[in-house]
Amino acid sequence: MKVFNEDLRLRDFNAWSGAVDTKKVILENEKEEDFNDLIDELFPDGLSETELNDLLWFDDDFIFENLNINIK
Repeated sequence: MKVFNEDLRLRDFNAWSGAVDTKKVILENEKEEDFNDLIDELFPDGLSETELNDLLWFDDDFIFENLNINIK
């Protein structure tokens, strides 16, 4: 995953607010690689830290569905 054209692992991203919980669920379900692949597919030119955080925070249902994470 590219953030500001730098490779970054989800586990190294300092999420804030609601994104923290989504990040935790992804890592607990061992879906970090799948998440990185999804981000690379959706944002081939990379994205900002704020865009990544907002995606984690506000689009958690979309992320969980695409990563086959059942949180219910």
